[in-house]
Amino acid sequence: MQQTARPHVLSPQSFDELLGGGGGPATVDLLRRSERSWRLLVVRALLDSAATASSGPLPPPTEGWRLLSRAWTVSEQAREAVEELLGYPAVGVWASHTLRRLRGTAQDDAPLWADTGHLHAIAAAAAIRAGLEFRAEIPVRHGWAVLPALGAMRVPGPADWDVAEVSATAGRVRIAGRPLEGPDWHALTELRAAGCTLLLDDTDPYRDLRRPGRVEPVASAREWQELFAPAWDILRRTDTEGARALAGGLVSVVPRPRAERFRPHSASSGEAFGGALASAPDDAEQFASTLVHEFQHNKLSAFMHLFTLYDDRDERLHYAPWRDDPRPLGGLLQGVYAFFGVTAFWRRRVHVLGQFEFALWRCQTAHALRAIGSADGLNELGRRLVAELTRRVEPWLDEPVDVRARSAAALAVADHRASWRAHHLRPAADTVRAYAADWSRGAPLPPAPDTAPVPGSPYGSPYGRPLRGFDTRAVLLRWLLADPAGFAALRDDPGAVVTGAVGADVALVEGRTPEALDAFHARAARGGDPDAWVGLGLAARAAGDRAGEGLLTHPELAMALHTALDGRADPLELGRALAPADAE
Repeated sequence: MQQTARPHVLSPQSFDELLGGGGGPATVDLLRRSERSWRLLVVRALLDSAATASSGPLPPPTEGWRLLSRAWTVSEQAREAVEELLGYPAVGVWASHTLRRLRGTAQDDAPLWADTGHLHAIAAAAAIRAGLEFRAEIPVRHGWAVLPALGAMRVPGPADWDVAEVSATAGRVRIAGRPLEGPDWHALTELRAAGCTLLLDDTDPYRDLRRPGRVEPVASAREWQELFAPAWDILRRTDTEGARALAGGLVSVVPRPRAERFRPHSASSGEAFGGALASAPDDAEQFASTLVHEFQHNKLSAFMHLFTLYDDRDERLHYAPWRDDPRPLGGLLQGVYAFFGVTAFWRRRVHVLGQFEFALWRCQTAHALRAIGSADGLNELGRRLVAELTRRVEPWLDEPVDVRARSAAALAVADHRASWRAHHLRPAADTVRAYAADWSRGAPLPPAPDTAPVPGSPYGSPYGRPLRGFDTRAVLLRWLLADPAGFAALRDDPGAVVTGAVGADVALVEGRTPEALDAFHARAARGGDPDAWVGLGLAARAAGDRAGEGLLTHPELAMALHTALDGRADPLELGRALAPADAE
């Protein structure tokens, strides 16, 4: 297979588009080409490292590379098909994971030959696409022989790890003697819409982005197809150029089980350009938002394969307004880029839930951009990217939003920030002792000092790992805004519908402030937990009590001080004492 040594160059227009969080079809095509080169470099390194490794019951990986090269030379059409396969997202995960295993930096329960031998499966899939007649042997994992981007054949047997023959003669393909048209063959589903086609990949062992997994055919691909067409229509009508770019970059979606309503799960990887993992969507709009979110990650990862934006030796952790855990600088940079796209998407949705999402994410994204803009680890190009995103987001903060949506978003923002502080920050012991002494003798408390995350500890709080997600009350707000009838039905047992929710949370988001205040106050007075202290702060602020500002601004100090005083101090009084001087 021929390779070129020409460097990849982004045009000034493409460079500026990506720095500003965008990127049209031509820009995405340039990224795709650069990722092809990146992929070939990893595969070349893999082949070099595998030269001295045992290939087990399979031929050496170089035999697979020869078949792949043969398919590449058949015709121009075959060459394009092979290039598409080399660019397939799961192929990137395979190459990177296997190279790490060969170099001793990754572990796996699978025999190494099953990983290195996956190249034979890639080559067989390429040969089938090219219309070659051939015979090859490929790995069998837990009873399945997988052909990347095509599907998987069930090959039952007594061993978890085995080998099967793939043959193509006279236009007929067989795996372990079984035809692709037979009942044991599971072909990948194509999600089709006018202008975009994605593969629903439920078979590739490397589709889960981090480590190999088992073949798990979805029970019904129909619901994915039924949601994809309207999701694509939303994307196309919302941002035509952005939709065309997404169609040219995204290749596959990895389906995962349905999550709780309003709590979708999704992921992507810098090793899998063109791929997105997603839980079954609630609706087409959520599906569209998820695709935007993950494609933003795809673009920035490809951009960072070409340019350096930050010092990856910087181990400091930061607040990410969309995560429960602290994030390193690179993770926060990925987050602001993705949520810039998410914010832009919801900005164009006019219903009340869409306006809530826009109000929430414009605020949280702007907050994170301000924080990361002052981070020491960014280089000049990284600061320029942050500045460009900030320049676009800041004007959105002044755009009018439905009153209910704005109020709900403000509650969700305050809740997440205070919950994060309560769980991840720990005031210095000397500070707590000094404040406790001042309180005991009736002296005013001085302004609270800044508190930094505990180094090396993702959960520095003595209260330990969170018992529920920081988005719990935000999820309840989404129920209230989008489905009032459904919200009414969950009142009696909210935790059965929204994991972690309790009655006081329902009262708070519904505006029954005195009830919520009493419930949270009783819990906090008993020593309580971070959720109770933050809930008390939110309820107090809703009631017009200045204690709310103190508890929400410094929940970690209020809790530590309450403990140091053996629970003798009333939580609301502590909140009032810690409130900023200008708090009403």
